[in-house]
Amino acid sequence: MRSFGDRARHAVLFELIGLATFTPLAAIVFNQPIADMGVIGVVGATLATLWNFIYNLGFDRALMRLRGKVQKTIGIRIIHTVLFEAGLVVILIPFIAWYLQITLFAAFLMDIAVVTFYLVYAFVFNIAYDWAFPIKTASKDEPSVAVASR
Repeated sequence: MRSFGDRARHAVLFELIGLATFTPLAAIVFNQPIADMGVIGVVGATLATLWNFIYNLGFDRALMRLRGKVQKTIGIRIIHTVLFEAGLVVILIPFIAWYLQITLFAAFLMDIAVVTFYLVYAFVFNIAYDWAFPIKTASKDEPSVAVASR
């Protein structure tokens, strides 16, 4: 299991590398100023983080009320993911449209491209992170201890 420090490093690296990759790429793909795409990236990451906290808190409370437990089946995880992404789209599209002075439909298409980028990026980043910072496991005879971050 990863330590708190390792999780913090993971989150910070994910956001920094993601923004450093997303911003210039999005500026080229969407033909927008790099500064504007940087604002979209930073605001999007901030709103996604806040939405993640609020949404998961509410979803767990709803599960407790409806099912009496928060454990998620595969079906519930799929619903959880789809509703999270739908909520994030609803939150981000008006901001993107307003900030870039584009239509809601153009903002929707842009957001779908951004979501696609981050899905691929998250997959590749997590594989690379696991390679760069492997989880150290204790042998059967050694007590399990938290591994310090590099």
